[in-house]
Amino acid sequence: MKHVARLLPVLLLLAPVVAFPLFALAGVAPAAQTPVVYTANVNAIIHPVSAEYMIETIDRANDAHAAAVVFTLATPGGLVDSTRDIISRMIASKTPVVVFVGPSGARAASAGFLLTIAADVAVMAPGTHIGAAHPVAGAGETMDATMAKKAAEDVAAYARTLAEKRGRNATLADAAVKESRAFTDEEALSASPPLIDFEATSVRDLLNKLDGRTVRRFDGSTIVMHTAGATIVESEMNWRQRVLSAIAHPNITYILFTLGLLGLTVELWNPGAVLPGVAGGICLLLAFFAFQVLPVNYAGILLILFGIMLFVLELKVASYGLLSAGGLIALALGSMILMSSPAPELRVSLNVILPVVLALSVILTFLVRLTIASQRRRPTTGASGMIGELGRATSALEPGSIGRVVAHGEIWRATSPAPVAEGDTVRITAVDGLTLTVRREAAGTPPPAAGDDPTSAGSSQTAVRRSDVPPSEG
Repeated sequence: MKHVARLLPVLLLLAPVVAFPLFALAGVAPAAQTPVVYTANVNAIIHPVSAEYMIETIDRANDAHAAAVVFTLATPGGLVDSTRDIISRMIASKTPVVVFVGPSGARAASAGFLLTIAADVAVMAPGTHIGAAHPVAGAGETMDATMAKKAAEDVAAYARTLAEKRGRNATLADAAVKESRAFTDEEALSASPPLIDFEATSVRDLLNKLDGRTVRRFDGSTIVMHTAGATIVESEMNWRQRVLSAIAHPNITYILFTLGLLGLTVELWNPGAVLPGVAGGICLLLAFFAFQVLPVNYAGILLILFGIMLFVLELKVASYGLLSAGGLIALALGSMILMSSPAPELRVSLNVILPVVLALSVILTFLVRLTIASQRRRPTTGASGMIGELGRATSALEPGSIGRVVAHGEIWRATSPAPVAEGDTVRITAVDGLTLTVRREAAGTPPPAAGDDPTSAGSSQTAVRRSDVPPSEG
């Protein structure tokens, strides 16, 4: 018994090794682990933020040893550099990458076409299309013939390489770039060789059809897919990626840009307000971030700036509204050509432009009117504020001599070009230091209020003497 007790730990360790062949001979296999598939929805322009999101999803799938990672793609295109970053990570991924162009009615144009043909498995939903991958300038400007040809040849060679490595139709891939050709799901599948692997109506349908297929990886190795009944793990953007991705939408970028310009304009009109300047600066910085992604036409930006400048010039030039009208036209035209792209998704919507231009014009016109009104308003403080005010002569004034008047509750030195009798009501016409120039008001003009006259019986104010004339002089 003593020897058996010593051998018991060894027997327990050997039990699984002995039991496994017995289970196999008996036709009973251990329960298989359920495969895991990571999925992500990419319904946006391909830019640094969406590239970061897709790359992080691939990395999560690799770390989890997932059976596959599926990207549901619907995009009008995007930046070539961001597309290359995503494809590089696709090629290096340990987990097979599937691009599913869906749902029905969606498209994967331009950069989306390259992502589709670069995937280990390319699938399209019924009623979708891919292609139209001819490159355009990132800033929306027209490239000269030489640069356009160089860019097209570069992207076409890249597309052919990806298609050949994946066993797809390199000729059609080349035509999608050089000739801007697009292909429906049926055309892509019926081509010889095809551009995609098969069609599917949903992600679950895709996984069922993918199960058991042998997939050829970019390095030439093959893998048999086991995806039927797989557990689907959805990968979502974090809050930072969602915010930055939303900012990169043309309509949001346009609104941020106009709000930024409006905030800085208000700050320049009213220095020290702080809030308009800070908010405007933040909006402009966010808009400039999006300008790196969107096909911005800088002529549109200049027209918008010119329009705002015309509104500002209305302060200085009496144009009877012509400058404001020109500013409104410049704002509207600049807004319409701000985003230069053949794709509607990359242009600012007219439904956004019209309300923003009208609102901006009303606000700027209101600010201009306020500024003009403040400039025309008569001063109420300081020496300039005394001109036009009424006073009372406390001594007789002769031309060339100095007397005294009471105004603003104070006694002042005063001169007059015409004789003024003591007690007459006078109006101030000029201020020179502590000496006022006054003129006699017509008979019947009401005298200054009693509270403004320190010499009146009803005044409780203490007189402040503004005269160097001795009290006995007069």
